[in-house]
Amino acid sequence: MIETTNFLPEWASPPGATISDFLEDQGRSIDDLARELGCPSSYTNRLLEGSIPITQEIASSLSQVLGATSDFWLARERQFRESLSRQSVSEKWVKEIPVADMTRYGWLRQAHDTRDKINACLEYFDVPTVTEWYERYEGATRLAAFRTSTAFTSAEGAVLAWLRKGEIDAANIECEEWDRKRFSEALPYIRALTRTKDPSKFIPQLESICAECGVAVVIAKAPAGCRASGATRFIAPNKALVMLSFRYLSDDHFWFTFFHEAGHLILHDTSALFLEGSDFCSGNEEEEANSFSSNTLVPMEHQSAMRALPVDGRAVMRFAREIGISPGIVVGQLQHLGILSARQLNNLKVRYSWS
Repeated sequence: MIETTNFLPEWASPPGATISDFLEDQGRSIDDLARELGCPSSYTNRLLEGSIPITQEIASSLSQVLGATSDFWLARERQFRESLSRQSVSEKWVKEIPVADMTRYGWLRQAHDTRDKINACLEYFDVPTVTEWYERYEGATRLAAFRTSTAFTSAEGAVLAWLRKGEIDAANIECEEWDRKRFSEALPYIRALTRTKDPSKFIPQLESICAECGVAVVIAKAPAGCRASGATRFIAPNKALVMLSFRYLSDDHFWFTFFHEAGHLILHDTSALFLEGSDFCSGNEEEEANSFSSNTLVPMEHQSAMRALPVDGRAVMRFAREIGISPGIVVGQLQHLGILSARQLNNLKVRYSWS
């Protein structure tokens, strides 16, 4: 006797496929089946393709004609309908993942149809099914900013894809064990890098210094829908991740974001995920990280002199040189304080571009 199983395919296969297998094994045709069921061939064809559901009556007839129990055929029908439902969820899910950008950035392999895109995304997130994706990413690692919403949005999909890129790249970065004291002591050396204009020169140094302290630095362009500029989390008990998006492509934003993330590592809970970007962050911890970044870049003993600077590029450059940071950072701080307008002295900022 053939019994039911717990087979739960990700892709829908109608019970007709199983019926066809039975017919083939028994050397019978679809017309033979239609005749023994006492129904027209058009009805039988619709039954095989799944457009007609298997009812209790049909299950009893299939049991008599083909074998197996009525419960087997009813279970096969139920599994098919559940599989269709999962397939619908999967197709909706993949539409909220920024597949086009991820493929263009080389994060995803090329996929040519919906099923292949779903499989490529599952490989990227290292989960076997969409159901398990939701279990993983709506659980302990789910973004705090989205906990009040039951809807999965393109913004969330883009952010999670970006964060997953950080996990993947960080896994390939060799680091010493996390050392808060050592990291704190390294920040003045990192601060000095702000005066280096070329990212191809300062990024390797930044990565190396941080790795010696147990921090993997990953820089990845944010896909469409992801407005994050930075993120901090621990990906292992003794390995931290600082992720930066270069979202604003200017030195003042880049370095403020880095030292903001550094502030989280030094000041806050190592089990938390901190995500910087509009709509994602708020609260005392963010304010503390902002203050940490500002005070690291321009120490308190120099802030009065900074506020007293005239609106003059040469004065700003001289002050920046004296305290050992980029002039663009001074401009950014003065703009944030409202001493300069958003349009003033922007020529002193270094503009980056993605190669």
